[in-house]
Amino acid sequence: MQSENRVFDDFVKFVNGAAGTFAGMAREGEQAARERAREWMGGLDFVSREEFDAVKAMAAAARDEADALKKRVEELEAAAGGAKSSVG
Repeated sequence: MQSENRVFDDFVKFVNGAAGTFAGMAREGEQAARERAREWMGGLDFVSREEFDAVKAMAAAARDEADALKKRVEELEAAAGGAKSSVG
């Protein structure tokens, strides 16, 4: 009976060692995957949220200014067209 317990104990130690080894391999694999992802992401040209918001605000301001200028040109053309018709 003593020898059967010893064989069982050895088997349990072996399984525990294998489980620890597999857990270590899983951790190393996860760390390697994270490092690869960081390298890949670092090579891309991402902008920060603040930069994106600043450019978005500048584009909106430029669009508003362009609309105002378009309206002004239309008003000037209408005034110039009205002046020509009254002169001619």
